Amino acid sequence: MPGTIRIAETMMDDRPGMAGALALLLLLSTLWGASYTFIRIGVEAIPPVTLIAARTLIAGAILVGVIRWRGLRLPTGFSIWRRFLFQACLNSVLPFTMIAWAEQTTEAGLATILNSTAPIFVFLLTALVTGHEAVSRRKLFGVAAGLLGTCLIVGVESLDGLGREVWAQLAIVAATICYAGAAIFGRSFRDLDPIMPAAGSLICGAAILVPVSLVVDHPWTLEPAARSVFALLALSVLSTALAFVIYFRLVATLGSVGTTAQAYLRVPIGVGIGVVFLGETLNPTAWAGLGCVVVGVVAMTVPPRRRAVAA
Repeated sequence: MPGTIRIAETMMDDRPGMAGALALLLLLSTLWGASYTFIRIGVEAIPPVTLIAARTLIAGAILVGVIRWRGLRLPTGFSIWRRFLFQACLNSVLPFTMIAWAEQTTEAGLATILNSTAPIFVFLLTALVTGHEAVSRRKLFGVAAGLLGTCLIVGVESLDGLGREVWAQLAIVAATICYAGAAIFGRSFRDLDPIMPAAGSLICGAAILVPVSLVVDHPWTLEPAARSVFALLALSVLSTALAFVIYFRLVATLGSVGTTAQAYLRVPIGVGIGVVFLGETLNPTAWAGLGCVVVGVVAMTVPPRRRAVAA
């Protein structure tokens, strides 16, 4: 695992330009897209708080090990750890737990479409609150195209459950808003090695969730099935440890709006996995939706050409 993360970091350190950034965005979308399946399997036998506590603890321990293996040290200042703690609440403690709790009853398709709205909230927060990135018509078009494509791919039938289990659905929306805030706040770590905020926020998240898990779930009494344990490990190693390193680098290179475009990419990736491995088929509407998603992501991530300024 240290070797895997180190290879990913080497790829990012080379700064291959926009093509490389988009490739990393695709990889991040795949890792986080798979997390819905891992969570769904995990909560079959592991309570949500314990699942997420173990997820953050395992992933944080892996990244600390990688940091030591590379001969680096975590920051020691109180100020930076206070920022890590705030990032942990926005990017792991609250959204991870809410999504895991909601997926006990909410269908995966509906959870996906609700959570895919993160770029919209980033766009709104950027436009109305922070103003740290230029809000252009191109980005607005990208947000609209991506959301339209997501709806087409998932299908109108996925909205049949909208209105039932309202609290679970609202929890997913709240988690999505947390992700949007995390993408914006994550820009404050752009001067750090991406593995530092990833590890620091996961350590803080584990420090919050593990005690809660011990009190609420008494995890020593659990007897989870092997498939749930495997899902937890995959969720921790791939969809958290490796994904967080990539995430913080992309926030620094693509910006918060561009990075959250991976929320749209999760949907076609999930559909593609179903087509290849499960023999599922795509209808023409889904293919049209995939086209909208690609257009939306390109519109939000590819920077406009700079006009030459005459001397």
